[in-house]
Amino acid sequence: MLLTHASTFVIRFALCAMLFALFGCGYHFRPTGEPIGPGVESLAVPLMTSTSSEPGFEAIFTRMVRDEFISHARVPLLPAEEAAFTLVGRIHTIWTNPQSYSFLDRTVQGNSVIYDETNRRRLRLRLDVSLVERSTGKVVWREEAMETGASYEVTADPLVDQYNKQVALERIARRLAQRIYMRTMERF
Repeated sequence: MLLTHASTFVIRFALCAMLFALFGCGYHFRPTGEPIGPGVESLAVPLMTSTSSEPGFEAIFTRMVRDEFISHARVPLLPAEEAAFTLVGRIHTIWTNPQSYSFLDRTVQGNSVIYDETNRRRLRLRLDVSLVERSTGKVVWREEAMETGASYEVTADPLVDQYNKQVALERIARRLAQRIYMRTMERF
């Protein structure tokens, strides 16, 4: 009988500890797509600006950010003059670095020449982004130099290379859009 009371006590204690940990720590369940902290009633996502040398990427990136909010949040996207908050972004650097090489041995005028040929490149993008309350101009959050990258294959065909680079840019945009969404909607 004593063992039964002790095991009942342990079970009750464990349940109380779990309930305290779950509800006493400040975490709470909430509907998906609703922010924690100050609510974002409506949002504007104007075209991102860019000082990079990659033309046309601003529209792709802006579309990806908007799609992220549309697919996950219950926040209406409105024109900048009507929205309570504005998401402002500026792409300032897009660059590539060689990631892997092949060594080619060629004969040129009877001499053996070995040179490097790039097989993969690493594409990197850096931007500044902030969420601004339109009525007061107060910056709710800002991240300078948000950065990520993606790799792409380099071939002998420049059209294929351009396509591969475009796909890598879209992967980067999708990753950054997810980070921006999380930073905006999952604030603690």
